[in-house]
Amino acid sequence: MTSPEENLAALGLTVPDVVPPVAVYVPAVRSGSHVFTAGQLPMRDGQLIATGKVGGSVTPEEAYECAKQCALNGIAAIKAEIGDLSAVKRVVKVVVFVASTPEFTAQPGVANGASELLGEAFGEAGIHARSAVGVPVLPLDAPVEVELVVEV
Repeated sequence: MTSPEENLAALGLTVPDVVPPVAVYVPAVRSGSHVFTAGQLPMRDGQLIATGKVGGSVTPEEAYECAKQCALNGIAAIKAEIGDLSAVKRVVKVVVFVASTPEFTAQPGVANGASELLGEAFGEAGIHARSAVGVPVLPLDAPVEVELVVEV
C-alpha cells in the first residue's frame, strides 16, 4: 500500500512547509483520535496564489486550484501535528469557504479541488463529509479557505 506522500508524489506534489498562522492560533490541534486544522488559505511560497472573489476577478477554475492548495496546506498541518500521514485513518469532515460574488452559486465545484486531492492522497480514507459555504470575504482577500478534521 502506498503512503499519502507517495500518492501526492505521483501527482507531482509534495507536502509543503506548514503555513505560519496570520493571527494568534496554531495550524492544527489533536484532541483524542482527531486532528482539527485551522482554516488553511491558498498560500504557496509565502504568498496567496490568488486574491479576490470567485465569480468576479477569480474564475471557478482558479478557485478550484486554490481549494486544492488549501487542502495540501491542511495536509502539511496534520503531518506536523502527528508526524506520519500514514497514521490518518480517515478524513472525516472538510469545510470549504468560498469568497464569492452574490450571484455565484457553484461553491461545491470549487470545493471539489480540496475533496479530489484528499481522495487522491488518502484513497478510501479520503472520502469525507463536506460543507461548501459562500461567504462575502475571507482573510487577506483569499478566495478560498479550507478546514479539515481527520481521525488518527
